[in-house]
Amino acid sequence: MDILLALVTALLVLSGSIFAFAAAVGLNRFPDLYARMHAASKAGTVGSALMLIAVGIHAADLAILARSLAGFFFFVLTAPVSAHLLAKASHESGYPLSDISVQDEMKRSQAEI
Repeated sequence: MDILLALVTALLVLSGSIFAFAAAVGLNRFPDLYARMHAASKAGTVGSALMLIAVGIHAADLAILARSLAGFFFFVLTAPVSAHLLAKASHESGYPLSDISVQDEMKRSQAEI
C-alpha cells in the first residue's frame, strides 16, 4: 500500500510540475499580457492544484488531505476568475493586444453594451 501511495504522489507531483513548467514557458514566450495571463491562470492553477493534492495524499492524514482538497477547490475557483477580471480591467484601460492577435472579442462585446 505504501508503494501505491508513493507512486500516486510521484505521478501527481510530476504532472503538476509539467503544468507549472508549461505556465512558466507561456509567461516567457507569449506575446502580450492577455496570452500570458491565460498561461498563468490555466496551467499554473492546474499545476499548483495537482501538487497540493500530492502533498495531502503523501501526508497520509485525513485532516491534511481535507485541507489540501479545500485549497484545490480554492485555486480552481479563484485563479481563473481573477485572471479574467485582470484581463478585462487591462482591456478597458486600453492595454493593446499584440499584432498577431486575430480577433478582439472584448471590443465587440463592449460595443453591444
